[in-house]
Amino acid sequence: MATIREIAKQANVSIGTASFVLNGKAEQMRISKKTQQKVLETAKKLGYNPSLSARRLRTKGEKEVPVIAILWTLDTRTSLISRFMQGIQTKSLYQDGLFELVIQPYENDKLNEVKSLHTGLRFNGAIVANASDKDMAYLEKADLSVPVVVYQRHSNKYGTVCVDSENTGKELASLFISNGHRHVGMVIPNVSSEAIELRRKGFKERWNRESEVSNIQEWFGEFSEKGGYEAALHLLRYHNEMPTALFFLSDHMAMGALAAFHQKNIRIPEDIEIIGHDNISSTQFTFPSLSTVHLPVEEMAEACVRQLLKIINHEVDTSESINFESYLVERNSSLDRL
Repeated sequence: MATIREIAKQANVSIGTASFVLNGKAEQMRISKKTQQKVLETAKKLGYNPSLSARRLRTKGEKEVPVIAILWTLDTRTSLISRFMQGIQTKSLYQDGLFELVIQPYENDKLNEVKSLHTGLRFNGAIVANASDKDMAYLEKADLSVPVVVYQRHSNKYGTVCVDSENTGKELASLFISNGHRHVGMVIPNVSSEAIELRRKGFKERWNRESEVSNIQEWFGEFSEKGGYEAALHLLRYHNEMPTALFFLSDHMAMGALAAFHQKNIRIPEDIEIIGHDNISSTQFTFPSLSTVHLPVEEMAEACVRQLLKIINHEVDTSESINFESYLVERNSSLDRL
């Protein structure tokens, strides 16, 4: 493996400059972007692989294992990270000590600010979750120093783990049609999410093709219980023809709407059938209990880690696109099936 001295020589910089860049202190030392790029490109060309274990001051004789980072957005979707962690921690690959975990929060649209993706100083590989359109555009163009697997996004460049979200939307539309609904709606979170857009697309496509009534009402709101509560109140206040079925593309919003409908004496599911998405743990304790589409977060988390470990350990030459299926968990907010 190349040394910092060799990198400095080939990049035609001082050893100190190379060291500052490779240790993530370039900005602090006011090293130009051009020099930083030259050092990083040289390091990558020479196959430089910094010893994370040495930087983290491991005790002598301790087994060196790869460090995996989970890059998760700082928004309401953090409620799903506990299930993601559960899926990893209950599997033997974690219990056997094959890797260590680092949680790296980031803001939507600001994935480019996670410098460790370029320096490789904090982790050996990363699972990027909930990336926005802007984040994905950055990833597709970036020349990263660590392997990446993308969760709930499609990519031509990186390994991916997804659910067939478009089919989920289609199945929900078919269900509402079979239940005899003519006026339906969707409540959609205001976030940049490919999975949410695909659910929406699939629902509209199937409804417009198979239903006798083509009109679908849509409401957008904050990705939270408050957002769902306010969307429900807006629906009740400004729409004369109430939908008889609603698909909430987020459980959080569906739970907020249940509270609003209860306050306004709207019976669920008799007046409005409601189905959410994700199957977060609290949905079984709402009143009425929320019917929802189960997102197999735990299984997807395991698939992300397994794929990333294969890439880190050079067991595969190309990344995989792994797809899972979702399914409906029927509770008391939806109609009984015939």
